[in-house]
Amino acid sequence: MTPSEGKPRQRRDRPTATFTGREAEDPTAPRAPLVSGSRCPPATGGRIDPSWHWLARQYVWFLIPYMIYDSYAMYLCEWYRTRDQNHRHSLTTFRNFLSKNRLMIAHHAVILFVLVPVAQRLRGDLGDFFVGCIFMAELSTPFVSLGRVLIQLKQQHTLLYKVNGILTLTTFLSCRILLFPFMYWSYGQQQGLSLLQVPFSIPFYCNVANAFLIAPQIYWFSLLCKKASRLFDSPLAKKDG
Repeated sequence: MTPSEGKPRQRRDRPTATFTGREAEDPTAPRAPLVSGSRCPPATGGRIDPSWHWLARQYVWFLIPYMIYDSYAMYLCEWYRTRDQNHRHSLTTFRNFLSKNRLMIAHHAVILFVLVPVAQRLRGDLGDFFVGCIFMAELSTPFVSLGRVLIQLKQQHTLLYKVNGILTLTTFLSCRILLFPFMYWSYGQQQGLSLLQVPFSIPFYCNVANAFLIAPQIYWFSLLCKKASRLFDSPLAKKDG
């Protein structure tokens, strides 16, 4: 056995897929910011291979039919509640639908006519991390929908309805409200900034866009909290009575 054979071999770690170009060769090189998609596998020439970002782009095409269907389903619900004896659709019914669902319709319109073009074309190869974070907001949707189904079935008194209500509040708060400070914090970690410094270090329109996105979420969360308080207060009121 030669001396070289008696010594344990030193492991040479391969560069991870987190970095690209010069970063893979030199671990001390500054990391690319999250807005450039640095968390995705690398390509050649120091640029990100767009083929690795297929999910951030292709999932948008699922949003388009979903938002159209959801808007139509909301209109049908309004029509069933207010339909006349002839079961006909009318302009009055459509106006009532728009009046009662202004915020939700505006939310769907912004996604279709603003978010989709930005996510597909205008952002180029940037922002996959943030687009993915925005998609995380839909994690609360199944619980919101299940709550509506249980109400239709008049199951508000069941344990399932209460557990689903807790899950709805938890996922809504985490994925639709706390998600925004998390994105700011993540960007600050990449850039060496504190959370409070991030809003003053990014373009102003980014802050405006995030404000428009989070404002309706806070409003809807407040409605969910009021509904939950009535749900859990009613049994106590009955006991006290």
